[in-house]
Amino acid sequence: MARYIGPKTKIARKFREPIYGPDKSYDKRSYPPGQHGNNRRRSKQSEYGVQLMEKQKAKYTYGILERQFKNLYVAASRKGGITGEILIQMCESRLDNVVFRLGIAPTRAAARQLVSHRHIVVDGKVINIPSYQVKAGQIIGVREKSKSLEAINDALSARRSYSWLEWDEYAMAGRFMHVPLRADIPENIKEQLIVELYSK
Repeated sequence: MARYIGPKTKIARKFREPIYGPDKSYDKRSYPPGQHGNNRRRSKQSEYGVQLMEKQKAKYTYGILERQFKNLYVAASRKGGITGEILIQMCESRLDNVVFRLGIAPTRAAARQLVSHRHIVVDGKVINIPSYQVKAGQIIGVREKSKSLEAINDALSARRSYSWLEWDEYAMAGRFMHVPLRADIPENIKEQLIVELYSK
């Protein structure tokens, strides 16, 4: 299964914000990567460049490659409503992202690995497809055999809560209550720029 496995700090520096979460290396060098670093004069970005950068940021944030992201956009554009908002909501509804938001994994990459390695169940059934779209009311939990895994327990000790998710500590499972509103999603992504890029 294809995924980005290169240096994450370099990508965060490219977008000038820590898109993968807190990063000590990024804090030390928060300027763009390159031989001349901060001293390099950068010409003003074109409109296309700004739109492309926003699309790349969304892709790297959610760990989605180009073809899959384009397919998500096409699916979002077919639904009624604001295409950009629906696109971000569909990214948030991916199983690997929901596992990350529930706090079962510390990062989206770790969540993707847990799903792929069959540690996660949806409504009691093992699902090993990270891009699986979770629906409202579904229960996402840790497989019985995997509840003692140290990595999962460490991640859960630092979990954050979100308004669209409900967590049952005893069962080690959470309910996806509803698709989050765009205002509730904390990611700093200007989805309208992505729509403009794909609309060309």
